[in-house]
Amino acid sequence: MRLTVVILLGVWFLFFPRSLPGAEYWNQYRGPAGNGQAQSNSLPLEWSETKGVIWKTPIHGKAWSSPVVWGDQVWMTSATEDGRKLYAICVDARTGRVTHNRTVFDIAEPMYCIAFNSYASPTPVVEQGRLWVHFGSAGTACLDTASGEVVWARQDLPCDHFRGPGSSPIVFRDLLILTFDGFDLQYVTALDKRSGNTVWKTNRGIEYGTTDGDFKKSYSTPVVFEHQGRLQLVSPTAAGTIAYDPLTGRELWKVHHGGYNAAARPLYSHGLVIINLEGGLRLMAVRPDGTGDVSKTHVVWTCNRATPTRPSQLIVRDHLYMVNDAGIVSCLDVGTGTPIWTHRMGGNHCASPIHADDRIYFFDENGKATVIEANSREFRQLAVNQLETGCMASPAALDDALIVRTKTHLYRLEWRPSRDATR
Repeated sequence: MRLTVVILLGVWFLFFPRSLPGAEYWNQYRGPAGNGQAQSNSLPLEWSETKGVIWKTPIHGKAWSSPVVWGDQVWMTSATEDGRKLYAICVDARTGRVTHNRTVFDIAEPMYCIAFNSYASPTPVVEQGRLWVHFGSAGTACLDTASGEVVWARQDLPCDHFRGPGSSPIVFRDLLILTFDGFDLQYVTALDKRSGNTVWKTNRGIEYGTTDGDFKKSYSTPVVFEHQGRLQLVSPTAAGTIAYDPLTGRELWKVHHGGYNAAARPLYSHGLVIINLEGGLRLMAVRPDGTGDVSKTHVVWTCNRATPTRPSQLIVRDHLYMVNDAGIVSCLDVGTGTPIWTHRMGGNHCASPIHADDRIYFFDENGKATVIEANSREFRQLAVNQLETGCMASPAALDDALIVRTKTHLYRLEWRPSRDATR
């Protein structure tokens, strides 16, 4: 009997790996792999304020952080518009009810933040039992997801963001990795995710070519991957991108590319690192097998046409899809950077698109969401949907539902057949 149970369990794990707890939870900015890929085959195609809305919950404050999901919890951060109160908010994914509304930090004298940004733009990270929230130099904290209580907090990591924070934290093994590219200081640091203690801190080794701190700022979120047996933390900043050993902070290689205020998250695919910039070379692919300064030896291709400054890109099979800030959508060959097609879709875009089941979902700042086919031959629109207010945050996927944060509300969008439709 025991042998039979063991065999059956082995078969179950072999053929149903996605059923492992948390295997596909949208736990960080841009999803479980940090690349905007959702595993669902049934995300909704069409919705409106009166169609496909399972629930709609108002979210207080002004905040552009994206929602993250673990189990039946949807977490996000928020802030008062003046930045004096910084919050962590949890919504029940089944009902839309707010279950935690925790004031994490009270800030007596908030730093300056431009109107376009918010005091709660970095997206949190969630795992089983723990949530990590980050508000730039205003504070970083770990919360217990059951009680909402603060486990540990840090407010001693300095940086003058000058225009407000933007870089999201990431978790790698037992490390919480934070990026500080400010007007005055530029560094990357890793904390013990359990205690909040500093494990390593590395100052940026980049020649910026200026003393103007406004051209040293950056808002990018790094990515960790393994290439040819070497772990790498690739972290873009203004003027250049650096790869570090994620366990020690030791610099591995760097590339100078010019530009500033990088916001898009880099991608690793096809043995290349895809880096997106504002200014400079704008979009480039780098081989991550070098050491030291690889600016003249490892850049495979560059592209300066219709590139974004805020939305991150998607890679589907051998093609890269992107939307720029003004709503121009493009498809490129990943291996060569050659543009295949470009289409003026329209709308202003900050949110990063997601991909599922050969569909790409774009959300703009005015509430319009366009769904296209992941088609490498031509632009093919499948649907256009409208919500009351627009998205600065990127969407999350939960099973067959889209979790969408607009400027005022959190939505669960899902197609559920009526009883008549199933007869």
